[in-house]
Amino acid sequence: MNSHFAHFLKLLTEERGLAANTLQSYRRDLTQYLAYLDERNTPLEESSRVHVQGYMTHLRRLERASATISRNLVSIRSFYQFLIQQRVVERDPTMELEAPKPERRMPSVLSVEEVGRLLDAPSTKHSYGLRDKAMLELLYATGIRVTELVSLDRDHVYLEMGFIRCRGKGDKERMIPLNAEASRWLARYIEDVLPVWERDKQADKALFPNHLGGRLTRQGFWKIIKKHALDSGITAEITPHTLRHSFAVHLLDNGADLKSVQEMLGHADLASTIMYTRSATAKMKDVYHRAHPRSNLTTT
Repeated sequence: MNSHFAHFLKLLTEERGLAANTLQSYRRDLTQYLAYLDERNTPLEESSRVHVQGYMTHLRRLERASATISRNLVSIRSFYQFLIQQRVVERDPTMELEAPKPERRMPSVLSVEEVGRLLDAPSTKHSYGLRDKAMLELLYATGIRVTELVSLDRDHVYLEMGFIRCRGKGDKERMIPLNAEASRWLARYIEDVLPVWERDKQADKALFPNHLGGRLTRQGFWKIIKKHALDSGITAEITPHTLRHSFAVHLLDNGADLKSVQEMLGHADLASTIMYTRSATAKMKDVYHRAHPRSNLTTT
C-alpha cells in the first residue's frame, strides 16, 4: 500500500473518527484511483488534473452512477488536501473539477390499487393495527414526510376542520387538508386507543407513540410499512416515503395543479415537485396516442 495512503487512512481512523462505512468508501475509492495511476506508470507525486479527469472519464465509461463518481471525487480531493499538508504535492489537481450533477430518478410509486391493499393491511381489531391504519391513511391523505408524521402531536390534528398542522424543513409550518377516510380512522384511533395508552403506558403528547409510550421513530415506522407491504403482497419497491410519492403522483394524475401539490408537500423549490409530473405526462401521452384519430396512420 502507498505509504501516504496508509498515513491518510490512519488519520481518518484515529483523528477524524469517521464511521466504518465511510472509511471503507475512502479505502475503496482511493485504492482504485491509485491502481489507475499505477497502470499508467504515474507516481502519485507527478499526478495532475489530466489524470484525475481521465479517471472520472474512466468511471463514466464503466457506467458508474453520478453519485458514485461524485463520492470518488470527494475522496480523491480529500486525499490531495492531505498530500498538500504533508508537502508531497504543491497543488490540488481536483480544485477546478466539478462533480457530475446527481441524477433525478423517479421515486417508487404504488398504483391506486396497491395503495388500497397497503392501507387495508393492518388489522383494526387491535390497538396497534388501528394505530398503523390511522398512520397509513394519514400519510396517503396528506403526503407528509415520515419525519413529519412521527413528529406530530395530538394538538396538531383538527378533525372538525379537516386539517392537520405540520412543521417541515426549515421549521416551516403548513396546514394540509384531510380526506374523509383519513379523518374517520384518525378519529377512531384518537377516541378508542390513545386514552387507553395514556392510562396504561403514560404516553407523551405524541400522536403516534410506540409500544413503550414514547414517540415512534422513523426507523420504527420503516419496519411497520415493510411488514404491511409484505402482508398485502406488494412486490414493488417500498421506502419510507412511498406513500408521499404516491400521493403526489396520484393527485397530479387526477388533475391537481402543480402549485397546490407543491404547497401540500412543503417543497421550497417547484422543481422538486415537477419530477412527479413525469408519470402524469406519460399517462397523457398514452391517452393521446390511443385516442387521436391520426396517431395510428401509417405512411406509404
